[in-house]
Amino acid sequence: MRRCYSGRTDAMVESREGEQGFWPSYADMMSAVALILFFLMLLSYISNMITGNNLKDTEQQLGETRIQLMEREKELNELESTLALTKQQVEEAASELEKVSIDLDEVKLTLAAKEEDLAAQDKLLADQKAMLDDQEAVLKDQESKLSQQQALIGEQENYLQAATEEILELRGQMETIVGVRRSVLEQIRDSVVAVMGDSSKVKIDNGNIVLSEGVFFDVGSYAIKPDAIPMLNQLIDVFQRFLSDEGNRQYVDSIVISGHADSTGNVQDNRTLSSARANAVLGYLLDNGGGKLQQYASSFCASGYGDTRPVASNDTEEGRAQNRRIEISIILKDESIMNIVNNYLELELPANVQAEAQAAG
Repeated sequence: MRRCYSGRTDAMVESREGEQGFWPSYADMMSAVALILFFLMLLSYISNMITGNNLKDTEQQLGETRIQLMEREKELNELESTLALTKQQVEEAASELEKVSIDLDEVKLTLAAKEEDLAAQDKLLADQKAMLDDQEAVLKDQESKLSQQQALIGEQENYLQAATEEILELRGQMETIVGVRRSVLEQIRDSVVAVMGDSSKVKIDNGNIVLSEGVFFDVGSYAIKPDAIPMLNQLIDVFQRFLSDEGNRQYVDSIVISGHADSTGNVQDNRTLSSARANAVLGYLLDNGGGKLQQYASSFCASGYGDTRPVASNDTEEGRAQNRRIEISIILKDESIMNIVNNYLELELPANVQAEAQAAG
């Protein structure tokens, strides 16, 4: 159903009548507005299209950026891991460096000590070199003295050879003296043993013939027992053969017959008894055997010592029996021994040896 607006129509008519051209202008205006709206819409559309394209591009770029960001995060994580590992290595290296630094300090200290030692060694070497120079000078001086000493040694060797020959000769003489006395003592011992058939009562002790008291005497008596006569006759022959040799006699000072007693009884009685026994033996030797020893009477003597020279303890019977004894001693001449010594002292010494001996004296 079609509605009509009279009022408006009237107005429009009136307008058409009174104001011609109003509607065309309005229509143009509306057309312009519509056209503007269209353009605006077109611009909006175009803008939306552009914006949409830009948005797609932006989203694509954003995706790519996210991918790159993830890669960067991955790289960053790897870098952080590497950094952590590197940090650990750095810490380990720092620890090692600290140790090396400590070792280096120790090495420096050691080096300083070595340098001090080296300086000391250099000084010591210099001192030793100076000492060596001094010693070389001393050595040269000693070499000169050595040459002189060698010359003196040559002279002394010649003297020593001559002195050795003299000493050997003197030693031979001494051995002869000792041998002579030992020979006589052994002959006396063997003679006694041959007569008595018992070696227990005779022995050689300290260069003396020691005979038990019972060989010659009964207890408390100084009368010679008949059993001792054959032995005393043997002694006469032994002494006669010995003293008839001038070579032997020149060394003999005296032949001593000594009597000894133990400590029992009176001291004076023991001394008297021992002296009487010694004189009894000596008297028999000189007065018997056809007077063979009379010409040598000055070489004999007798003495009694009582109990003053014991050879064993007087506290036992065995010891007292050893102390009751007759000893025969051959005393060598001191003069004979001194002659041998003087012969040695009179040897001519080299001049340098005499000078040294005088300086020492």
